[in-house]
Amino acid sequence: MPEAVTHPAATQPGLLASLDPLLREWLPRQRWFAGKGRPVTGFSLVAATELLPPGGTLSLLHLLVRAHQPDVPTQGALPHPGDCYQLLIGVREALPPRLAPALIGHPEDGPLAGRTVYEALYDARATSVLLEAIRSRARIGRLRFEGDAHQTIGEGLTPRVVTAEQSNSSVVYGDTFILKLLRRLVPGTNPDLELPLMLARENSPWVPAPAGWLLADLDGLDDSYVLGVLQPYLRGATDGWELALRELAKGEDFTGEARALGRATAEVHLALARALPTVTLGHARIRLLADGMIERLDAAAQAVPALRPYTPGLRSAFEALADLAAEGHVWTAQRIHGDLHLGQCLRSPSGSWSLIDFEGEPSKPLAERRMPQPTVRDIAGMLRSFDYAAHSAGPPAADWADSCRAAYCSGYADVAEHDPRTEPVLLRAYETDKAVYEVVYEARHRPDWLPVPMAAIHRLSAGVTP
Repeated sequence: MPEAVTHPAATQPGLLASLDPLLREWLPRQRWFAGKGRPVTGFSLVAATELLPPGGTLSLLHLLVRAHQPDVPTQGALPHPGDCYQLLIGVREALPPRLAPALIGHPEDGPLAGRTVYEALYDARATSVLLEAIRSRARIGRLRFEGDAHQTIGEGLTPRVVTAEQSNSSVVYGDTFILKLLRRLVPGTNPDLELPLMLARENSPWVPAPAGWLLADLDGLDDSYVLGVLQPYLRGATDGWELALRELAKGEDFTGEARALGRATAEVHLALARALPTVTLGHARIRLLADGMIERLDAAAQAVPALRPYTPGLRSAFEALADLAAEGHVWTAQRIHGDLHLGQCLRSPSGSWSLIDFEGEPSKPLAERRMPQPTVRDIAGMLRSFDYAAHSAGPPAADWADSCRAAYCSGYADVAEHDPRTEPVLLRAYETDKAVYEVVYEARHRPDWLPVPMAAIHRLSAGVTP
């Protein structure tokens, strides 16, 4: 990766070296850090830009740094250069009490020696700089701030950081806009900007249209880094996960919401199919897809012994899909959300649903996230989400999950005129693949949750679908 530094005051010799010991401690504790469980052995500077110059009470540095860690041994894999992260670093003499939780540390040497460095997203003055740059379509060094000419960004919008744990970071401005800053970066067209822009051109009311975005143009790269996306803030909206848990705890019926969410999902899929090309998946492509699912199952069974008794039944889900393709069955693939679940959906106070966070699974390569896929992959993710909700509060509510799953599919069929349940082989394969992924995740990170996907594994290995 070429080094691209700007504004010499921000990149004096020793800057990164002075931050190195602090970042080694701070970075792995962040929710969005992808390399947990492996030590950070060093950093390299990808780009540095000074957003507020030194000399005042606050200086502000925008850094792209690559964190180097030992590779996880994988047969045939090339050495990994390290993940690139976006950091917004504030520098003050001392932190006021309100910023104490944002402390990164105190450099002992280098150009920041004797100063205090901190996560600047907690600082309203610092995050106001970002919004003003988008509003004015600024170019600062290699950073390019762009916006939609049809959306007006007013002045004086008070920012506040969103403190919920997530894989990226967000700042809300005056309950009018929300800026999502991507943390782990790869160059190229990011679907979290690409797809909402496409849907805005389709006049889709189901996805907030981007009002602005932030890019980094680096020497030696044909593609920019997408650093952040500004969208309208849906005031008073509740995310689907919180809403489902609340209604479940009260014993309230959720099938009406599930059906409406199914309709919204279908509307988005139809709009994406209009906006972007679709492809046909025949025998060869489906065989490759099924083989990938089988490989993931075999690897998961090695990692989680509890899966092993179920592997013959689970494998049959993938083989049945390949067999159907061998008989001449074909499927349509298109751009989809890619990581759809209840937490990626917002219900407004008026009752309408919106889909958000089109980044896809961040652990997947960008090219894979942008590939056309069967829409049932999104549907399977949502069906698994209903199952998780039903197991998360008190005794498992299997009937609640079943009714929500059925209502969601019915709502989808209302709009798409195609019920995903009429393709049981395809649906079972994708839901099985998702459940296998969940088993590995829970075994590694939340062992107490392992019974949730294992209950689905038991059902799916027996060939049961909604």
